[in-house]
Amino acid sequence: MDNSVLNPGGTLGIIGNSTNGVGLVIAARNAGINVGVYGDNENTETMELADFRVVGALNDQQQLQNFAERCDMVTYESETIDASVMGFLAAHTRVPQGTDALEIMQDRSLERAFFAQLNLNVAPSATIVSLDDVYQSIGSIGYPSILKPIQKGLGHNRQLVIKTQTDIVKAADLLDWGTYMLESLIPFKKELSVIVAKTPDETKFFPIVENRYRDHHLMMTMVPAQIDQAVNDEILRITQEISDNLTYTGIFEVAFFLTDSGNLYVKRIVPAMHQSGYVFERATNISMAEQHLRAIAGLPLMPIKSLLPVVAVYFTPAQANVIRTQWQIKPNWFFNFYHRTKLQAEKAAIAGHVMVEADSIKEALEQIDDTNIWQLQPAPDEGAATETSD
Repeated sequence: MDNSVLNPGGTLGIIGNSTNGVGLVIAARNAGINVGVYGDNENTETMELADFRVVGALNDQQQLQNFAERCDMVTYESETIDASVMGFLAAHTRVPQGTDALEIMQDRSLERAFFAQLNLNVAPSATIVSLDDVYQSIGSIGYPSILKPIQKGLGHNRQLVIKTQTDIVKAADLLDWGTYMLESLIPFKKELSVIVAKTPDETKFFPIVENRYRDHHLMMTMVPAQIDQAVNDEILRITQEISDNLTYTGIFEVAFFLTDSGNLYVKRIVPAMHQSGYVFERATNISMAEQHLRAIAGLPLMPIKSLLPVVAVYFTPAQANVIRTQWQIKPNWFFNFYHRTKLQAEKAAIAGHVMVEADSIKEALEQIDDTNIWQLQPAPDEGAATETSD
């Protein structure tokens, strides 16, 4: 028997607290795999569904080691888990995703070096350590631009959009925190992404999706993306090149900006499952979580087949009550309310999502628009509106 394969009866460890883990726990348990979850909050749906749970800080090495030793392998379910934590766990159990991709993508300077190595088209940027650097770089970067910490995951209060020269002085306090990156904001027509499943032996692409963000949160995902064949082919070519050069096993996302003139810019790589893949619970023959499980468990990947057009739209706690009316009257709408405590629900920006199946994207969008629950806006015209956990 192949010891690198996770079989029914084995134990999968999941580290992290995001909603990504829910589908993974369900997929693993359906496959007869025991699931342990490690996180710093016991009141999450992922924790509730697990066979066993360990509540601990991500820097508690004793707790992490105890958890690792109870698992045949451990996977992280979101890009926010620090690469050093996964490196520590890898000394005590198998970590199929590895740590290389996470290390690169959590550090903007390493990410930029990776993009440059592959000669990918990305927004112009410059490394910033002082206010003087901003004044010297803004000429080549241009307005509008955005100042972000080199280290990802520090929150949007550590970022600054610079629209005119008078905004630059506002960066002084931010730069006390450390090294930054100044990046041009690319005006774009669509934001597109590909969810990729990768093993050492093969790579499978889910259909390209179009994403819309608002206030740093994903609000809508449409599949298939409404793009022409040439753009489709170029996205897949770039994504294949990235995959070929990435040391990683599991699901990852590559996100792009498409401009009015037809130019493609690589926005970022997320070396983990991502919300934009939830739409495949209805749009394809295998879900993102199920394919991630196959990849990390050492199984052959399922060939991916599109089933029908689907739009996933996310709703806020304030919209949850009116969503329940649609529950009663929409036979082609599939609802997912996130399980949270009352306190968590009050603080959460997103309460769940709805997947609308239709014969076309146009028909699905018309159904969504007719409810007046969401104010469907055209795609945003500058990159600042699209930043999520980045």
